[in-house]
Amino acid sequence: MQAFDSIEKQESLNVLNYEIRACEKCNLFRTRKHTLTGEGNINANVLFVALSPGRKEDEQNRMFVGPSGQVFNRLLLAAEIGRESVFMTNLIKCMLPQNRKPTWSEIEVCSPFLDDEISIIQPKIIVPLGYFATSSILKKYHADPSEVEMSFKNINGQLLTLEGMKIFPLTHPSALLYNPSFELGTIEKFKKLKSLLLER
Repeated sequence: MQAFDSIEKQESLNVLNYEIRACEKCNLFRTRKHTLTGEGNINANVLFVALSPGRKEDEQNRMFVGPSGQVFNRLLLAAEIGRESVFMTNLIKCMLPQNRKPTWSEIEVCSPFLDDEISIIQPKIIVPLGYFATSSILKKYHADPSEVEMSFKNINGQLLTLEGMKIFPLTHPSALLYNPSFELGTIEKFKKLKSLLLER
């Protein structure tokens, strides 16, 4: 993997973000207000990968500003992870109408953007949030998400090392809006992430 300094990272991201904003490779561009690019600390050790922008994110062109963002902020705060210390992006860069599930063709179209973000940011740990982001990241690093031992239920909160990359799948914060009882367990997993980031 090519090493970038901060200036090169920002320049590379600027070029990539221009391409993301101009993308019309699938029909999602017809219903979006914005194409959401990643945001955060370009020198972050952790890169969070959510599914797609929600309505608030699409309106404000920012990551995690809606209801799930409030949950995300609580989880970070409880684990003493500064939001300003992480980089956040989405698997799908445009809002999914009616909050529907993505198609695999939509994921495939967007995947090269995520690949480039990972190459530029060069995180220590990738944290896919939820089933779709986790499945996509597993495939990227040549693991089979259909295998029982690699199912999201079994690897949620477990550190994987695939092709030299550390991957730490976690529940998407939006799931806690519907299942508040999961929050305490998810906080513990975020605290585990914090401890992993402190390891040398």
